[in-house]
Amino acid sequence: MNWLQKLTPPGVKSIFTKKDTPDNLWVKCPKSNEMIFAADLPGLFHVTPAGHHMRIGPKLRLQYTFDDGEYETVEIPAVAKDPLKFKDDQKYTDRLKKARAKTGDDDAMSIGVGSIRGVKTVVLVQNFAFMGGSLGMAAGEGFIRAAEYAVENGLPLVAFTAAGGARMQEGALSLMQMPRTTIAVQELRENNLPYIVVLCDPTTGGVTASYAMLGDIQLAEPGALICFAGPRVIEETIREKLPEGFQRAEYLEEHGMIDRVVARRDMRKVLGDILSVLMKQDANHVAELDPV
Repeated sequence: MNWLQKLTPPGVKSIFTKKDTPDNLWVKCPKSNEMIFAADLPGLFHVTPAGHHMRIGPKLRLQYTFDDGEYETVEIPAVAKDPLKFKDDQKYTDRLKKARAKTGDDDAMSIGVGSIRGVKTVVLVQNFAFMGGSLGMAAGEGFIRAAEYAVENGLPLVAFTAAGGARMQEGALSLMQMPRTTIAVQELRENNLPYIVVLCDPTTGGVTASYAMLGDIQLAEPGALICFAGPRVIEETIREKLPEGFQRAEYLEEHGMIDRVVARRDMRKVLGDILSVLMKQDANHVAELDPV
């Protein structure tokens, strides 16, 4: 006990209770190292003042994309939970439980249906927070269900991709989703329905090698990593230093791999303008720049 505690009358200390500061009160910008008040992020579309587009989950993505943030969800068919009985340092079923508890979602894909500047659209969102957005049977079924719903109702499909590749815990069953999703894209084309892809950070591996690069229109968020193999793997293979910004959205746009890099704040307007042309509908010119 120090001298100040000895001089403090009994009961005074209990009046001044210590309040813990929440761990998520401030967020650090990876681009500038600036500390940002977390409560300000929704008003910024979760984009830092330095322009870094933070990763967001399906709920926010759908709210930012649809008019007034209103949409209906589409249920994704259930799949076998652990077909290979896979286990490394922990069971696959345990990994799924943790991912579901962390995100509140059953798997990496979420489907919403609503209007984008007045054009009714099916939107598929891939959640990187769920086991790295990995492509497994559930994710494959999610993509196929979104495409089927679009065909059944004569609607365009917009896919926001974000993934680290195929899900290793499902082995060849995960790789089978690449041709299955490719066939689903072909069905959209046979029905003359637009398929637009928005590449988010990061989009890599088998997802890039399948439906992520098959869009009629290819958009991307600023700074998104878009590749099959990552830059570190390529540098170790060719033993050369890669160009600055290699495999980033701006680099791909410059080299003709994607059509346009679009800031998140402008995404709803750009999508609405494209969809209104492709679907031959007049866009509803509402205030699309205000976050939900």
